[in-house]
Amino acid sequence: MVVEPAVIPLRLAQYGGAAILFGSSLFCLYALPVGLPPRLPWLRPLLVWSAATLLIASLAGLVAQTIVLAGSVAEGLQPASLSAVVTTMGLGRAAVVRGAAAALALAVLLMSSMRRPALIVTALAGGAACGSFGWMGHGGATEGPGGGLHLTADILHALAAGVWVGALVAFLALLSWRRHQDAVRDAALQKALQGFAGVGSVLVATLVATGLINSWFLIGPTRLSGLWTTPYGQLLSLKLVVFLAMLGLAAANRFRLTPDLGLALSNADFSRGRWTPDLGAPLSPDGPTETAVRALRRSLLLETSLGFAVLALVAWFGMLAPVSAQ
Repeated sequence: MVVEPAVIPLRLAQYGGAAILFGSSLFCLYALPVGLPPRLPWLRPLLVWSAATLLIASLAGLVAQTIVLAGSVAEGLQPASLSAVVTTMGLGRAAVVRGAAAALALAVLLMSSMRRPALIVTALAGGAACGSFGWMGHGGATEGPGGGLHLTADILHALAAGVWVGALVAFLALLSWRRHQDAVRDAALQKALQGFAGVGSVLVATLVATGLINSWFLIGPTRLSGLWTTPYGQLLSLKLVVFLAMLGLAAANRFRLTPDLGLALSNADFSRGRWTPDLGAPLSPDGPTETAVRALRRSLLLETSLGFAVLALVAWFGMLAPVSAQ
């Protein structure tokens, strides 16, 4: 059916929109100085577009999946078919939750100022959207005594991935802030470098632990050969390779590029050791701070691209039967 391939990019749009809405909002709460978010010109457009993308993709994805399940476009567009998916299937209820969360976040972003209360609401809405992916994947279909564990692992995996990808996007936007605001940007970088370091370790531990649990259910210890002999296993193997590349970049960022930037910032001449915003005196584009910023920006751009590649692979093999079912 021609509609079925469209489900994959719609799933990717939902993953990306939810991750940015959740992770980027949360990043501004734990990793930036209090009072700074209203001064970030890129923040509202970023979150508005992510919420709008999530809302549209969630509704379109619900319709597309209903058409696939119904077997025809005419039958899938029937109100009775849509109602049946929403009321009797976890993926339908999860789509409604994502749509409602996106609509709430979009309303808050358009009607209020970009301060902490608004960011808290958008982070909660994004978290609800990310958590709902547990019911869209294989975890929501696992039955028996292990079903609760599998679903919980899926939810935690989606939340951790959302925090990571969303933080990468926000950090990249912060590093790319336009030149005449470098003084304010570097104050934010000082705080962000400290705020994200510990969070990153927790995220990696969560992703690895929940990934192992999911693999136990979807592959099993006796069917490891399926990682190379089935379409699901091959895509999952590719995802693991990309994830390891992300870990390598994250390690380089944390243990080499981030300390380099922190040292450059601490050595900068900010009013005899105390930083005071001076928007009229941007840093030299060839100075040590800008050199460190450019190096970290390049690395984060590559890491973010790999993060979305992982989301694309998940959107693809999430439509396939797992190794354990073949």
